[in-house]
Amino acid sequence: MSRKKKAKEIVENVLVEDMAAEGRCVCHIESGVLFVTGAVPGDVVNVRIDKKRSNYSEGTIVSYNSYSSMRIAPTCPHFGVCGGCVWQTIPYEKQTEYKEREVLNNLRRIGHLTLPEPTPILPSLDTVRYRNKLEYTFSAYGYLTAEQLADKTIEKKPALGFHVPGLFDKVVDVRTCTLQAEISDSIRNWIRQYAMENGLTFYDLRQRTGFLRNLTVRISTTGDIMVIVAFAEERQEEMRALLDTLHGKFPEVTSLLYVVNTKMNDTIGDLDVKCHSGAEYITERMGDIQFRVGPKSFYQTNSRQAQRLYDVVAKYAALTGSETVYDLYTGTGTIANYIAKKAKKVVGIEYVPEAIEDAKVNSEINGIKNTEFFAGDMKDILTVDFVKEHGLPDVMVVDPPRAGMHPDVVATILEVSPKKIVYVSCNSATQARDISMMSEAYQVEALQPVDMFPHTHHVESVVYLTHREGRGESQSE
Repeated sequence: MSRKKKAKEIVENVLVEDMAAEGRCVCHIESGVLFVTGAVPGDVVNVRIDKKRSNYSEGTIVSYNSYSSMRIAPTCPHFGVCGGCVWQTIPYEKQTEYKEREVLNNLRRIGHLTLPEPTPILPSLDTVRYRNKLEYTFSAYGYLTAEQLADKTIEKKPALGFHVPGLFDKVVDVRTCTLQAEISDSIRNWIRQYAMENGLTFYDLRQRTGFLRNLTVRISTTGDIMVIVAFAEERQEEMRALLDTLHGKFPEVTSLLYVVNTKMNDTIGDLDVKCHSGAEYITERMGDIQFRVGPKSFYQTNSRQAQRLYDVVAKYAALTGSETVYDLYTGTGTIANYIAKKAKKVVGIEYVPEAIEDAKVNSEINGIKNTEFFAGDMKDILTVDFVKEHGLPDVMVVDPPRAGMHPDVVATILEVSPKKIVYVSCNSATQARDISMMSEAYQVEALQPVDMFPHTHHVESVVYLTHREGRGESQSE
């Protein structure tokens, strides 16, 4: 005889008091601190308690009793369903306030760092349609909300859109997305309509069957547009018909690519992407530097704000033309190439070999001859012997993934002792941890939060460090 699950506790009339790290909301109930998501400070809610810890609880909002006076109406028709842009109900000036505070709190509380007077956060130049890349999923069965399911007049249809958070096989059928330029909506909606009119099957995420699998749209500030259609089956006649018609319908698409993906996952990094028409890449411009962006290339998704981010890096590096610079986690060499003309030499290191090849191409097309790029695991590449061979760094720029730097990398940095470090991070918690490990040798001179992703809790943080003993003064001599 099976046991019945105990009903979870519901706590009523909980006041949402403030925002905490990672976009969570802070409340207080009789048992202590309670964290929820998706609310606005000032909301009064009923909460289902999902997890209890010794010093806090986590819960899910089940209903709202009253709304905060701060709350504003979201601009996206899919808000609350697709799981993106969850801060749309918070005024943008409050969003940036919360982000700036999170960066400062992490650096102080996690890193125990002494900070100078902080520079106010750089808000995004655009708060809607700012992304240059979006990836969509075809699904044989579109997600319906409980209200839609109750409405018997609504029939289930295939979907082309975004995954519902926490449900790998549920996709919201997106008709309008305010993250990217309107041409992206037109392309996506046209492909959906063409597929349904011509009997092209959408991918079944559970059965692993179907023809159309993924769609990627990239739009550059130069006006280039890349469309990548991922098929789950190689059916040449139907593939060609779709791509030919798409090319004729949208002549503004400068790079139309396709790939056949029969794998269990959606990644295309290890697959052969083919060009149907146009170029195999699009071109981005940042200042006087051009970047070729291919189907597998990484590029900051907020192009206009990326230049402001890199301008902060350049300001803190304060290069005079005599310095050797190391750019760790260089990606496709965007920062390395952006600052190279003001340095004696830039050495870039990155884990992904394809990204390093992109970095070399980007140096070549811009006539930059003072960069060197190396592919491999950072902790294995960046050694004292490597530094002896390629030159002691006067300045180090580090821009690691969210997990931060490996302790071996931190140890090597401390051993080679660059005079300056410019640490760029998308996760100020791990940034604080890493800087704390270097705090006996380095002090924080300046910091700059930068908002790259409006309507989300994500924020970039740039911290400028100098060596306490002034080491590295003569390294470039």
